[in-house]
Amino acid sequence: MEEKIPEVLREKKRDWLLPVSILVAAVLVSGSLFYSAGKGTSQKAASLTPPEDSAPSLGNIRPVSGDDHILGSLSAPVKIVEYSDLECPFCKRFHPVMQQVLQTYGDKVAWVYRHLPLDNLHSKARKEAEATECAAELGGNNAFWAYVDKVFEITPSNNGLDLTLLPKISKEIGLDEAKFTACLESGKYASKIESDLEDAARAGARGTPYSLILGTDDEMGVIPGALPFEQVKLLIDGVLGS
Repeated sequence: MEEKIPEVLREKKRDWLLPVSILVAAVLVSGSLFYSAGKGTSQKAASLTPPEDSAPSLGNIRPVSGDDHILGSLSAPVKIVEYSDLECPFCKRFHPVMQQVLQTYGDKVAWVYRHLPLDNLHSKARKEAEATECAAELGGNNAFWAYVDKVFEITPSNNGLDLTLLPKISKEIGLDEAKFTACLESGKYASKIESDLEDAARAGARGTPYSLILGTDDEMGVIPGALPFEQVKLLIDGVLGS
């Protein structure tokens, strides 16, 4: 269900221990495992080696701001920060789950997208990530998300997308193809992608998709990999009800 991802869950408030415990039991049956943030794991990432002190905490990650790519409101009581790789098959599977989350919760949940291309697995993903930033430059936040949606729609994953299609995708979503191509060829967003990678490492990510659930009272949890909607909903409800 994930590309080399640690399976972590941290809860701040006691009153959502019961639903989390139910989820833990369900995941254990399926062969997965949640563990408390800070206890660590012996599993090493194929592409990321987070710092030793990188257990998820608000102090480790870059604060969510208007500089992020967000669907929803910055004032939403729950924010889900997803670190994603556009060639990861599990990210592709998780993408419609997050779309369903927004459809279900409306203004209660905001979705924040950050880049985590796994270079040693998906050599094309970093350039695809840069392409989404060029889309954002030319068409704003809506164009960014439209570009991400289109890549996940057409890529077979695992480096299956032909990179010559990147400018064509920009045209399909209504952008100026020539300006997009010039932006992409400039490599101007390479440092932004690298910054997201560094943020993901500080957040404790070891694979994709890796998503943090942030509540208004400093609650923090982790969605370990491409969980189905029902399990993600249980985690969100735990934060909203805390």
